[in-house]
Amino acid sequence: MTRRSAPEVYNIAAHGGFADALAQGLIDRFAKNPLELARGLIILPNNRARRAVHDAFVRLSENGLLLPQMAVIGDLELDESIGVALDRGELALDIPPAIDPLDRLLTIARLIERESVAMGSPILAKEALRLAREFARTLDQLTVEEIALKQLFDIEVEPELSGHWQKSLSFFRLIAEKWQEQLNNMGLVDEAARRNALFDQSVKSWNTNPPRHFVVAAGITTSAPAIARFLRAIAFLENGMVVLPDLDMVMADDEWEMLGPFEQDEAIGRAERAQETHPQYHMKLLLERMSIARGEISRWPRTGPSGAAAKRSRALSNAFTIPKLTSRWQSLETNERSLAGVQLVEARNSAEEAQVVALLAREALETPERRVAIVTPDRALAGRISAHLERWTITADDTAGQPLSKKPEGVVFLALLSAVTDGFPPAEFLALLKHPLVMAGEERLEWLAAVRKLDLLMRGPRPAPGLSGLDSLFHGENHRTKALRDELNPWWQNTRNIFESAAEALSGAMDWPTILAEIRALADRLTNGQLWAGPAGRQLADFLSDMEERAALGPRKIQPSEIASYFETFLSDMPVRPPYAGHPRIALYGLLEARLQQAELVICCGLNEGSWPQAITPDPWLAPMVRKSLGLPAQERQIGLSAHDLVGAMGAQNVILTRAERDGSGPAIASRFLLRLKAMCGDNLKEHLSAQHLAKEIDQPDILIRIEQPAPEPSAEQRLVKLSVTNVDRLIADPYAFYALKIMGLGSLDMIDAEPSPAWRGSIIHDILDRWAKEDDYDPDALKRRALEFLNERSSHPLMRTLWAPRLMEGLLWVAETVVQQGENQRLPLKSEQKGAAHIAGIDLFGVADRIDRMPDGGLGIIDYKTGGPPSNKAVKEGFSLQLGLLGAIAERGDFGGLSGNASGFEYWSLAKQGGKDSFGYIATPTNPRSPDRIETDQVVNHAVAAFTDAVNNYILGNEPMIAKLHPEYAPYGDYDQLMRLEEWYGRSVIAAGEGDHG
Repeated sequence: MTRRSAPEVYNIAAHGGFADALAQGLIDRFAKNPLELARGLIILPNNRARRAVHDAFVRLSENGLLLPQMAVIGDLELDESIGVALDRGELALDIPPAIDPLDRLLTIARLIERESVAMGSPILAKEALRLAREFARTLDQLTVEEIALKQLFDIEVEPELSGHWQKSLSFFRLIAEKWQEQLNNMGLVDEAARRNALFDQSVKSWNTNPPRHFVVAAGITTSAPAIARFLRAIAFLENGMVVLPDLDMVMADDEWEMLGPFEQDEAIGRAERAQETHPQYHMKLLLERMSIARGEISRWPRTGPSGAAAKRSRALSNAFTIPKLTSRWQSLETNERSLAGVQLVEARNSAEEAQVVALLAREALETPERRVAIVTPDRALAGRISAHLERWTITADDTAGQPLSKKPEGVVFLALLSAVTDGFPPAEFLALLKHPLVMAGEERLEWLAAVRKLDLLMRGPRPAPGLSGLDSLFHGENHRTKALRDELNPWWQNTRNIFESAAEALSGAMDWPTILAEIRALADRLTNGQLWAGPAGRQLADFLSDMEERAALGPRKIQPSEIASYFETFLSDMPVRPPYAGHPRIALYGLLEARLQQAELVICCGLNEGSWPQAITPDPWLAPMVRKSLGLPAQERQIGLSAHDLVGAMGAQNVILTRAERDGSGPAIASRFLLRLKAMCGDNLKEHLSAQHLAKEIDQPDILIRIEQPAPEPSAEQRLVKLSVTNVDRLIADPYAFYALKIMGLGSLDMIDAEPSPAWRGSIIHDILDRWAKEDDYDPDALKRRALEFLNERSSHPLMRTLWAPRLMEGLLWVAETVVQQGENQRLPLKSEQKGAAHIAGIDLFGVADRIDRMPDGGLGIIDYKTGGPPSNKAVKEGFSLQLGLLGAIAERGDFGGLSGNASGFEYWSLAKQGGKDSFGYIATPTNPRSPDRIETDQVVNHAVAAFTDAVNNYILGNEPMIAKLHPEYAPYGDYDQLMRLEEWYGRSVIAAGEGDHG
């Protein structure tokens, strides 16, 4: 066999339906002899493209075919090897093996960690891992572009760099030199270097011994020099050919030359900037490196049935013209800017966009044999679309997969690490214990019942870190939780034992092999081995095994707090693909997976800046000037590749482009690609009129139901509940909340890991002051000692102690000083936290007085402690804050532990600041003569009893409906807002049933 004198290079345009066109063309040319087709070799860019071409052959083979061999050339970003198909006995290759990618990453991370310490700037292990990943990526780019490390040392750009870039370049040189030395000692090479050598040796072998079968390189667009030489060699083989995808053959020659790259202009000392963001730039660069002119390329003789009209390619070529030529848009003919078959949907937000896409895909399935491809680089959007498709039990074939960190197995694994290394914070710990994989099996129901009880016990402010902090929850003196603590304690001891060993390992000397073993043992024990089941579980198990085998390559030093994020760095970069394909006619693609795919309808989603194209990630190692001096591709070239992907996807018969006007962070900017299409086409880019209407209608009820303000009417028997002073104000201002609490028995729960609430702080203050009164006889020094004892308890969280301690101490000291001063004026405390009762308005009323004093006039003073501000005198006068008056009524008409008498003092003792004062603590009273809403002292009790009697007659002894938020200005707490469906009726004009236009 001899070499051709001219290359055989073809192009299949974006509208040509690449896979079907390629398969049909090869069948036409080689299938006359079935064995000739079977002996051939097709080299494709990635595994997904191989599957697409394989499926195309199957569709087009009427009577069956022996398919040709297919090899994957591998894209550096996909980490796919070229496979063994090139080495079938025809190539005698002597190339050193490539280092394992995980070995490489861990070793570089250790190098970075070690050298950082040597330079006096130690870094965290997770940061070393991140830098190692970026270092490997930059080193691979140097290798792919065949830039020797020597050039890295020869460039002289330091004087023009800022200080931190100089240090970064110096550090990169150091790590690169030591890494190459380590590779040489191991007799290994980087994967990219081995791939380059494989291509070059293949070319050398084929030059002397050409293959006897046909060789086709199809769909490859990577412009790396080694791949360009490889493709050139195939193009000149007697039985070889190269088939390019989406090369713009209609672009004018002068515009083609404007893309670059350009030689340096000696007059100005630099080269003109190339158009690296253009979708055809990398194609032109590939052809130049192949030393093949665009004019030497022929059109492939066949096209696929799923492609668009040819004029679509011309319009897209015009739309993506270089900036200086966009003025030509004004003079374009209609057919030169026509995007017939392309429609646009601009949703209000990303949630609506996902629902619109799912609806459009579902609608397309109504047409038999119609295939739908959903293409988006936004994995969060892809996940939402998949969830919406599940409404119709459609599982999309998500070829990009989901990161292991987002799968249930990865979530529970990372939650386990976070809980153990962060000191078992309540919210994260409970989320772990409730995860469906935890204690999966027969023990699950019993386990969940216990976890729910632990949930109740852990409500409120966060305890001290660690298992000992959780232990303190079982040793408190709160009588309300004693029964729950006693019941749960045996289960907690067993659960504690599960975590204890790992907690000790992760808080000790941090021996890495021990840490890995403890993590695996804890995960296995906590999930009964179910964590390792399924594709994601097996992948996680394999990863942990690989890490254990490479324990010697683990981080030199790692803090417990960074272990979870260290592992998340790995798991977030490990896609989990389903073992079986999803729906046969709906596929979800990332940009790489979408290349060369075909479908009758293509939906391109997420066309916003930062998504398509994705935001440019700067190289943390090499400054842009250094990259340019070395000849590395500009980071902006990724924009051109994204544009090429969009052009390829828009080659389908029917295309829908979608974007959201807002995303999770606020208003979104439309993709520059979409803005170009709009600017060129104007009104010719049609909106999909029914898409958003369908999205709104699918969740729109046929009849809008009017939600009335809740007003339950319990029976007379239900209304006869035990009534305490603290619930009277709730009964008057928000009868529904009283109904929910006292009649339905729905007590509110504190949030988990909550900030100290006013009620919680009040309980603590009351407890300290009560003990001070009963055990220390109001000794001022003893109060300070008690406060310090509480703040130093291990059961209280350090952050809470730090933030609250100054305010608590100052407020309590003010109480002690004020009691001493009043004692000098013949005022004596008598009772503390004393329960009392009286029969008033036909029912028994109960209450607890924070403190009762003997006033100088011989009467009783009623004192109520407040951690915040006291109720306003206006609220007292209008009958919405009756606590002091009703406690006074109990003193006069009943008794407090045998103490009764005339109430002559009513005071709120607030531990907060008053007005603009800097100090904590002041006394407020509804009898303040300077207040316009004051009540005379001798009228406070009568005023309260009158308001109380009205409430009792209406709601307890009467049959008034218990209306929600009857007086919202005095019902600020939202404990029962969800139960009363507040947002559905409060402050809204509600459409009556059957009214309005629902169409």
